[in-house]
Amino acid sequence: MCPLGGRIWDGFSRGPTGLLVCHCLLVETDAGLVLVDTGFGTGDMERPYQRLSPLFIHVNRIQFDRRLTALAQVERLGFSPRDVRHIVLTHLDFDHAGGLEDFPNATVHVMAAEREAARQRDTFLARRRYRPEQWDAVRRWRTYRSGGERWFGFEAVRDLDGLPPEILMIPMPGHTWGHAGVAIRTPEGWLLNAADAYFHRHEMDREHRQCPPGPRAYQRMMAVDPDRHYRNQDRVRALAHNRRAGVRIFCSHDAAELEALTRLSAHP
Repeated sequence: MCPLGGRIWDGFSRGPTGLLVCHCLLVETDAGLVLVDTGFGTGDMERPYQRLSPLFIHVNRIQFDRRLTALAQVERLGFSPRDVRHIVLTHLDFDHAGGLEDFPNATVHVMAAEREAARQRDTFLARRRYRPEQWDAVRRWRTYRSGGERWFGFEAVRDLDGLPPEILMIPMPGHTWGHAGVAIRTPEGWLLNAADAYFHRHEMDREHRQCPPGPRAYQRMMAVDPDRHYRNQDRVRALAHNRRAGVRIFCSHDAAELEALTRLSAHP
């Protein structure tokens, strides 16, 4: 996504447009491939005005390039879409769930509160952020409620149906009613996809929160409960500064975080 405003969105662009990403993870497990979020899908590329709100198409200046879809990148790695057996969603916003139908064999895991909010679509914003056209063909849903053993002080949903115990959902409501992070235990330690709990790296890596004007205003606008959103953000920031925990944290839309993690993946 390349919204007008340059560095007021990402903190580094020198031209008239900024650069925001839809950061997804592909995890190889004994249960097959697990995709964490899907970004925009091929249907969004082909029929954007049938599947997406014109408001967000133009405000975010979504770039409709099939090569950037999760499906294209899964295929580029030599896999088939049939190999993706599970999709774990942080939430059902249009820029996280657009590729669900590109993986028809996958079971979709999401918080129950998020599924219910997406069904109701009971506000002006909800009708534009939740797009049933993106997921009305999904047949295998698994929904979850908060509870169980805690993870670094956060509530955690463990024992996701059909998934290994190294993958957890971490409820972080506020951005949406059923927004969640996804934690993955890797051989190098824990990785936390904090999704839209924050939008810019300097909200985490500085002593005091710093966020460019664009994402600062956008996340405030999109939060269904701003107080809970920022309380959860504070908790994620505290975890980020807890060096003993050893948790690597990233959000969904910061291009610099994506680049850093991509380099780390390429050069372990």
